[in-house]
Amino acid sequence: MHNISKEILNGYIEAAKEKLDSAEILFKHTKYDDAVSRAYYAVFHCAQALLLSIGVKAESHSGVRQLFGLHFIKNGEFSKKYGKYLKNLKDDRENGDYGIFSILEKDDAQKGIKEAEEFIAETLRYLKENKYI
Repeated sequence: MHNISKEILNGYIEAAKEKLDSAEILFKHTKYDDAVSRAYYAVFHCAQALLLSIGVKAESHSGVRQLFGLHFIKNGEFSKKYGKYLKNLKDDRENGDYGIFSILEKDDAQKGIKEAEEFIAETLRYLKENKYI
């Protein structure tokens, strides 16, 4: 397992689940930009856990995206849609966090939360199937 403990991997998964919970709370309060941001971080933590499970550590958000694509999408471990989820949520988070006027709407937030839920489920499947957790 490349000297990464199950405890650390589980920590990333728990952080991802907490971010998803926050996204759902923010969504209920019509805070769509922030809901998308939290959904992105749920996916980001999962991608970090996956990379660490194979002994790879990224130094940046774009690094996580690139390395996830290289190690999990390109080899077919994960469907291409998960790479798109990571990219789209990253882009939406940046627009929501840095833009003065929100362009994110209810549907965008709902979609982001759904994608984060799927990403967490697929991450858990992979980590359990490969006995990392």
